Amino acid sequence: MRSYLPAYDMRVPLELDEALETMAREPGEWKPFAGGTDLMVLLEQGKLADKKFLSVARLKGLRGFALTDDHVTLGAMITYRQVQTTAILKQEFPLLCRAAYETGGIATQNRGTLGGNIANASPAADSPPALLVYDAELELVSASRTRWVPYAGFHLGYKRMDMRPEEVIRNIRLPRTKKNWRQYYRKVGTRRAQAISKVCFAGAALVEHGEIGDVRIALGSVAPTVLRCRKTEALLRGKLTAEMIRAAGDELAREIQPIDDFRSTARYRMRVAQKLLEEFLLGLIAPPAGEPA
Repeated sequence: MRSYLPAYDMRVPLELDEALETMAREPGEWKPFAGGTDLMVLLEQGKLADKKFLSVARLKGLRGFALTDDHVTLGAMITYRQVQTTAILKQEFPLLCRAAYETGGIATQNRGTLGGNIANASPAADSPPALLVYDAELELVSASRTRWVPYAGFHLGYKRMDMRPEEVIRNIRLPRTKKNWRQYYRKVGTRRAQAISKVCFAGAALVEHGEIGDVRIALGSVAPTVLRCRKTEALLRGKLTAEMIRAAGDELAREIQPIDDFRSTARYRMRVAQKLLEEFLLGLIAPPAGEPA
């Protein structure tokens, strides 16, 4: 059953300050509306609970791009398509580009935004595991303050975030520290395209002289929030062995909390997550592309 459109109010502010002031006057009443790729599905189903929206799609204050020696900073309104086609992201942040490619179809990629994907707070979203691997930070702004928060602590529980009702995400900052790391991304869904993930895996490791010096592992769809697997990471230092891979798989099983739902079963998710970890780790043993075995 579709929603009753006259029950909703949509405003289109001309400047970011105008949007923030409106949200500050009535905290929690006005919700940002970015690409709308998730909200419009809820509207069509008659399940869109919020009634007042501020379209932020045209605000220049959310469309910045900055490049320094240490960071790449992306405006929250960058679309999945723009992520895929930005040269520096393809070179240094391939996991994020792959996640953007895996998200929905072409129409969704042209309209959906990275900031919207984050704020939607779905544990099955495609980009959050990559953002965790890259140690991303978020700039949150309101009419009265600006603050930066580590993305690793942003999601507090299912659909709960470290974001106040009057705040919006303005920028996503990515440290340029993984350029020489071996990187791996895999999404497993019902179909090869336009499917919500059953398991989403992102991993990166610094491999030097045949040993793992540092590693990041993150998964989606296996817990109430996207999950950084720090205990599993802690096991993976030094020379990679078959015993270490088995131990890492066992530790991963203790860290994740998959559930049964209409898309999959907890048992399937657990097994797939372990196999993706194994595939990632075995890939670290092989020489990088272009190097002799």
